[in-house]
Formats: sequence, structure tokens, C-alpha cells
Amino acid sequence: METAAAESGPACEIARLPEELLSASIARAAPRDACHAAAVSPAFRAAADSDAVWACFVPRDVPPLADGELSPAPPSKKALFMRLCDSPVRLADGLTIMWLDRETGAKCYMLSARALCIIWGDTPCYWRRVPITGSRFSEAAELLQVWWLEIRGKIDSKMLSQHSTYAAYIVFKVAPGAYGLGSPYPETSVSLGGSKSTCHVCLDVSGRDDEDSWWTLRPSRRSHLEIPLSNVLLPQQRADGWMEL
Repeated sequence: METAAAESGPACEIARLPEELLSASIARAAPRDACHAAAVSPAFRAAADSDAVWACFVPRDVPPLADGELSPAPPSKKALFMRLCDSPVRLADGLTIMWLDRETGAKCYMLSARALCIIWGDTPCYWRRVPITGSRFSEAAELLQVWWLEIRGKIDSKMLSQHSTYAAYIVFKVAPGAYGLGSPYPETSVSLGGSKSTCHVCLDVSGRDDEDSWWTLRPSRRSHLEIPLSNVLLPQQRADGWMEL
């Protein structure tokens, strides 16, 4: 009995800490840590699920949302955080969606095709707008043919979360039989202030071998070109069937 009492003593002492103190401590951790803390004991659960904790994880500078995006309103700050992680919301401009990274609470964004600057994008013989399903956006831009492929997008850096590392992706699909995207390899760049990161990418996803060490690119209907993976960034297929780079 004495041994059991000694072992349970520290746990009892922790449980006697004021909920405000527990909440303040848990709020200094990450969202995942708060979820783990909720499984420790009833006292920790009450503190870890409190609005005082999750208000620290939900960004205070969320951009204005489109009407009805959070209707009905989540009943707690934790529910709001989970809602913004699981279901992207449209911003007031209608051209951008936002969600939160579950690990860090950092804000993530996706720009619609309408928000991008696509060279010749308004010329019907080169590009057209097509409806899409299963997306927060109602349409995509489809490339028909073009002699100059240039797509630009930008976002105000003030919208990003501070002290966070970001990556930029382009999400696309390639129609069966499409050609001309393999060579020369398109150049992509990301700029922030005076810094710029540049690389070459592959948009032609016509095929690759079982080893994933070579891709067979088809820049035209008359020639084939093999390139090593080390020379170019290759796209990855997402769970929804779209490709991303």
C-alpha cells in the first residue's frame, strides 16, 4: 500500500494543478501535443480541450472568408481548428481557398485558375475554361495549344504564417495523348523579396519504368527522350488523381 501510494502521489499532485496553469503550459506546445495531453487524465483533458489552448493554435489573422463558409459556427476553438484543417474554406475574393496545417496550425492556400496570370489565357484557340467536380473551385483552365507556356501566381506574404517554412506547388492533369510538354524542360521559380529559387520540371507524365529511375518523355510524336531523375523535378500523383509539382 505504501508503494502504491508513493507511485500514485506524483500523478495526484499533477492533477491538483490549476486548470489555467495546465492550459497555459499545453498552449506552448503544438496541436498534436495538445491532443496527446488530452489522453493523460480527466484533468489534462479538460485543460487540453479548453478554448484557452486552442485559441493559441487558431491564427488570429485569418483573412476574410466568403459568406457562409463557417456556417454553422463551430461550438469551440478546438472544433474550429479541426474544421479549418479538414475542410478548406473560400476567402472573400472567391478565388482562393485556405486551410490550416494540422501539425503546426500554419495557414495554407490554393489559388484558382482565375487567380493566376496565364499568358494567352483569354484566347479561346489556346485556352478554355472547363467545369470540374470534387473541388472547391468550379472550373479549371485547359490548355489546347500554345507556343508560349507561362503561368504566374502571387500571394501577399503578409497572408502567410510567420516562422513557417512554405513550399509552392502547381496542381494539374495531363490529357491522354497530350504531347509537347517534355522538352525543353520548363523552368519554374519562386520569389520572395530579393530571393529566388529556380529549377526545371517535367510536365509530361506519359510513362516511367518500374524502378522509377527514368521517365520516358515524349516531346513530339516522332521522338523519344530519356532523362535521369537527378536532372529534373518530377510530378507526384495525389490521392484525388491530380498531379502536383
